[in-house]
Amino acid sequence: MIGKHEQARILTRVREICLALPETSERLSHGESAFFYRGKRSFLNTDTYHHGSDHYAVWCAAPLGAQDMLVRSDPETFFVPPYVGYRGWVGMRLDQDPDWDQVKAIIEDAYAQVATPRQRKASPRSSRRAPT
Repeated sequence: MIGKHEQARILTRVREICLALPETSERLSHGESAFFYRGKRSFLNTDTYHHGSDHYAVWCAAPLGAQDMLVRSDPETFFVPPYVGYRGWVGMRLDQDPDWDQVKAIIEDAYAQVATPRQRKASPRSSRRAPT
């Protein structure tokens, strides 16, 4: 278990990434920080040892198939979160020195799951995505 100071440092980094995305906001949801697009559509929830879990993590909306791929490729970092896992969301541990470039990419993908098509085009990752 990481200490409160480290939890605050991690949340600050997550907050900076999330709030840099257009039309996002933060508020408490079930006692944890959560981030929303246009105040309504949640794309990321924090998991501060939720219900006695053994990790400090975030739960993120994810594209179809991403949850399975990430959990299979790195089960020490990624997991199927309770409550939202059935919707394809992915849990990502942040208490084990995460790769912050990867964290940022996953958060930006989570945002893209809930943002409007026009807003997705304007998001930071849109210029780095391969054409479909």
